Amino acid sequence: MKIQVFCVGGTIDKIYFDAKSKYEVGAPAIGKMLNQIAVNLDIEVTSLMAKDSLEMTDADRQAIAEAVAACDADKIIITHGTDTMPETARSLSNSSNKAIVLTGALAPAIFKDSDAMFNVGGALAAVQALESGVYIVMNGELFDATNVRKDVENNCFRRLS
Repeated sequence: MKIQVFCVGGTIDKIYFDAKSKYEVGAPAIGKMLNQIAVNLDIEVTSLMAKDSLEMTDADRQAIAEAVAACDADKIIITHGTDTMPETARSLSNSSNKAIVLTGALAPAIFKDSDAMFNVGGALAAVQALESGVYIVMNGELFDATNVRKDVENNCFRRLS
């Protein structure tokens, strides 16, 4: 089973940029994470863009959808910023015959107490078990893309109903 990972940026990939305590989206962190957890899976990682999800546009979502459509793998993980992850997930709802899991982090992967590794592990397990559809995996929970929102006040994801 081949798993394709598409990286589009977000907090998971943020790095310390300068002495002014500014963080910017850097290179995808997932490659290093996959090496650290020593997964024994056929995984290909492709960086599509490096954007904060608040800067994500409809054109960006279209580019993600096109990459998913052109991909020969039927198991796909997308690392994405959390603020607009549900919008991107819903924009992929027409991607039939593929299991697509979006995940990210509430703190940069470079932080010792980041949730990144846990979320990536959850996404890896989920994508292998799921049938076709679009999902979000965050902090130990699996959400259907059509029934999720980010609760900014509590910094977590919730079901809509």
